[in-house]
Amino acid sequence: MVTVEKPARSVVLASASPARLQLLRNAGVEPRVCPSAVDEDAVAVASRWSGATELVELLALAKANDVAARFRVERADETDVNQLIIGCDSLLSWQGEILGKPADAQAATARLERMQGTQGVLHTGHTVIDLKSGRSVSAVGSTEVHFSAMSALEIAAYVATGEPIHVAGSFTLDGLSSPFIDGVNGDPSNVIGLSLPLLRRMLADIGVPWLDVVAY
Repeated sequence: MVTVEKPARSVVLASASPARLQLLRNAGVEPRVCPSAVDEDAVAVASRWSGATELVELLALAKANDVAARFRVERADETDVNQLIIGCDSLLSWQGEILGKPADAQAATARLERMQGTQGVLHTGHTVIDLKSGRSVSAVGSTEVHFSAMSALEIAAYVATGEPIHVAGSFTLDGLSSPFIDGVNGDPSNVIGLSLPLLRRMLADIGVPWLDVVAY
């Protein structure tokens, strides 16, 4: 019989993304999901940023801070504050444009028609806040993505699934558009929405061993 040890630290994912949740679960991390209430457009308008990497880092920080503030209020009278808050945000840099989620199916179709056969860079901002120590760290992962050529019928069928409306850049590496990605240069998990190798390094930077957050 295999005994699974309970992790020493609790992880809170400040995101409603099923892909990010599955990435963590596949790696042995079982987080509590607590999506932030951050208005991404408002942060982008109010903040001074010079490019996609700076913007995704600002958004990840805002999301992590939002959820951390809620936990600090909830746990104000408790001595055991064991949570690690993880906030993330992703954007695609493509031919000088910064692309988040498309507004609707028409926008997704137009975008995929333009992107096919080209390449872009998927940037994911990460912030980790340790409520126990008060330490935090932010970083950005960037991965080059090569898009396949797609027929009009393939684009129409994919857009009809609704998937591209809900994801940055209008594509996923782990979903229905995966057959239309020729390859990536860099960390694939970063494209899916959370770089696991980068997260491990970030935790180490604030003194949290990876084995403190996994159950295996």
